[in-house]
Amino acid sequence: MTRAGRRAVGLRILPGSMTVLAICAGLTSIKFALDAEPHLAMAMIAAAAILDGLDGRVARLLDAASRMGEEIDSLADAVNFGVAPAVVIYVTMLPTSPAGWIAALLYAVCIVLRLARFNALLDDTAQPAYTREYFVGMPAPAGALAVIGPLAAAMQFDTGWWTSEWFVCAWLVFCSALVVSRIPMRKMHAVAVPPNLAALLLAAVVVVAGAALLFPYILILVLIAAYLIHIPFGVRGHRWVAAHPETWEDKPHEWRAARRAIRRAQPGPARRAIRRAQPNRRSMTRLGLRKPGR
Repeated sequence: MTRAGRRAVGLRILPGSMTVLAICAGLTSIKFALDAEPHLAMAMIAAAAILDGLDGRVARLLDAASRMGEEIDSLADAVNFGVAPAVVIYVTMLPTSPAGWIAALLYAVCIVLRLARFNALLDDTAQPAYTREYFVGMPAPAGALAVIGPLAAAMQFDTGWWTSEWFVCAWLVFCSALVVSRIPMRKMHAVAVPPNLAALLLAAVVVVAGAALLFPYILILVLIAAYLIHIPFGVRGHRWVAAHPETWEDKPHEWRAARRAIRRAQPGPARRAIRRAQPNRRSMTRLGLRKPGR
C-alpha cells in the first residue's frame, strides 16, 4: 500500500476513533461520580458532547461516513447522554432514593426511545425538506446538559430547594418528557448568522470560552435557560414554515417581512372592535349567565 493510501485509511478511522473516545469519556464520568468527584464527572460529559458534535462533521469532511459509523454513534449517544448523566445524577444527588432511581431509569430509557425515533425518521423520505432543520423533541446532548442542571446549581450555590429529592426527581421527569415529546426544536447548526454579525459571534465565543474556565456551573445554567427559552420560538418558526412551505428557501429577513405583511393584511383593529362590541359568549357560558329573554 502506498503512503497516500495508508494516510487515507488513517484519516478514515478518525471519526470512529472520536466516537470511541466519546464513549470512554461518558463511562469515565460514571467512575468519577462513584469516586465523589462530580466536577470531573460533569467535565467528562461535556467532553463526550464535544466529541459527539465533532465526529459527524469530521466524517462528512473526510467523506468517511458509513452505516457502521452511524450505528456506533447512535449507541454512543445512548451511553453518553442517557446512561451516564442518569447514573451521575443518581449517585451524586439521589443515592438513597428509590424514586430517584426510577426517575433516572425513566430518563435513560427516554433517551434510547428518542434515538430510536430519530434513526427511524432518517429513513422517512416522505417528510418535507424543512423538517430536516428541526429535531423532534429535545436532542440527546441538550437533554444531558439539562439533566445535570441541578448538580451544576448544587456545585455553584451549595444546597437549596434545587437539591431536594422532589425537585431533582421532577426535573428528571420533565427532561424525559421533553426528550420524547413531539415538540419541534430548531437545530443549532441550521441557524444562519448574517455576515455583519460575524465579529459579534466571535466575541460571544470568546466570552463563552472564558466563562467555561472561570464560571463553568453558571455557564451550564445559562445554557439550559437559553435553550428552554428558545423552544417557543422554534415551535413558532416550525408552524410558520409548515403553513407557508414556499418560503422555506427564503432568508430569515424575508420571513420576517412576510410575517409583517400578513399581519398588516389581516383586519386586526376591525376584528378587535367587533370582539369588544359583542359579549364574551364563552365567559357568559362559563359563569352560567345568559341574555335577558333567552
